[in-house]
Amino acid sequence: MKIFTAAQIRSWEAATMQAQKIPSLALMQRAAASCKQWITGQANLEEIGCFHVCCGRGNNGGDGLALAALLVEHGYHVKTYLLPATGKQSVNFETNMQGLTKLNATIISLTSQDDFPILQKGDCVIDALFGTGLNRPLQGLAAQLVQHINEAHCTVLSIDVPSGMLTDESSKNLLRVHATHTLSFQHYKTCFLLPENEEAIGTVHLLDIGLDLDFATNEPANYILLDKKLLQTIYLPRKQFAHKGNFGHALLLAGSYGKMGAAVLCAQACLRAGVGLLTMHVPTAGVDILQITTPEAMVSIGELANLSPYAALGIGPGLGTDDDALALVQNVLKAQAAVEGQQKKIPIVVDADALNIFSAHPTLFGQLPAGCILTPHPKEFERLFGKTTNDFTRITLALQKAKELQCCIVLKGHHSFIASPDGKGYFNSTGNAGMATGGSGDVLTGMLTGLLAQGYSPLHACLLGVYLHGLAGDIAAVLHSQEAMLAGDITNCLGEAFRRLV
Repeated sequence: MKIFTAAQIRSWEAATMQAQKIPSLALMQRAAASCKQWITGQANLEEIGCFHVCCGRGNNGGDGLALAALLVEHGYHVKTYLLPATGKQSVNFETNMQGLTKLNATIISLTSQDDFPILQKGDCVIDALFGTGLNRPLQGLAAQLVQHINEAHCTVLSIDVPSGMLTDESSKNLLRVHATHTLSFQHYKTCFLLPENEEAIGTVHLLDIGLDLDFATNEPANYILLDKKLLQTIYLPRKQFAHKGNFGHALLLAGSYGKMGAAVLCAQACLRAGVGLLTMHVPTAGVDILQITTPEAMVSIGELANLSPYAALGIGPGLGTDDDALALVQNVLKAQAAVEGQQKKIPIVVDADALNIFSAHPTLFGQLPAGCILTPHPKEFERLFGKTTNDFTRITLALQKAKELQCCIVLKGHHSFIASPDGKGYFNSTGNAGMATGGSGDVLTGMLTGLLAQGYSPLHACLLGVYLHGLAGDIAAVLHSQEAMLAGDITNCLGEAFRRLV
């Protein structure tokens, strides 16, 4: 699913009106009807005491007026509140205002805080103050109204976006409506996918209002939300006469004293991701652990001179950051360069302690081969590339670094962000908070390495691996709950995740 900017969404609406030969008022009423249908379909909203519909004077307010009329006609108790006009009202706003007035609905023009709604716990506020066109912080009576809504203990539904939220730039530290639910239209917006907006967006629901499909197909987008349809075009089904040699030989360098669990989790995930052969390079003390817990993997110790047998490498989980670990990373980069000199490229996944070694020794970046994958969580990303002031600048920096290093960067989080060297960014749509547990990242590293070894490109390995990792986590949450989920549960659910994908 493409993620469009606010300007592109306006163009999409215009293209829809032209293609379907409908006026803008019809599109607004379509949006209101979809919101009303969602509301009436929610059992917990049937007993709402009063719907307080708060409207600005623009198109978002027009949506609110049209929705208020539909709710009045349905028999709900509705009060509508209008912010003072600061300029010319849209024609559609005025038309919807006339329609609501004909219903003898309660309409209150706000002139001061004394006019604000008295909000009870069993009430519902519908926020239709400002939409995607907002480009500045809230001020004056609008800001006071938003603060009043946020201090109430009632359900809040925001139409399109929570008022005060900027669509395509950071809203961090800005006053915004704290929605219980955001009823948006057709496609996700970038602001819905970033952690800084979690407290404001609530649960996002996408409502179909019949926007033109040809526009969505042909319009380019810098950001993409991963979905099953896209991943099915990437997935490589197995041929009937395939053998283990067709699915690559992966090498994972992981583990240290007291951290062999990370190596085990990484190894088992790599195998579950479908790799043909797996060798684990571990310290001597970890040999027995690997042989007992993961008999499907081979184990290597000692010097690592020749990488030519391997189709992909993964390095970092549980590795440690001492001098021995640094020497291992340096030796791997040297050996990889030697193989590359023989016209063979071996993609590398760099994670965990290996990332920390790179952040402490930034000259190593120059030795990274093109096509590698870096998988930092936010703190590791900060150590690697420096602090950022907000989530928007962080993903912009990730894209910049991906281009500079010619690598893919997986910035891990709820909607993990994959920065591609071609300038495109991808947000994941699977996963849950139960995956915020030790070892979850080790599982992802094993999966990515296994997919690379099978012949997926670095970008496709990232997209497929991150999506399946989250999907397996969603399956595990159903089986075990988010609270009781372990990293190994994600690996154990990979088989079902593959089945659901294909």
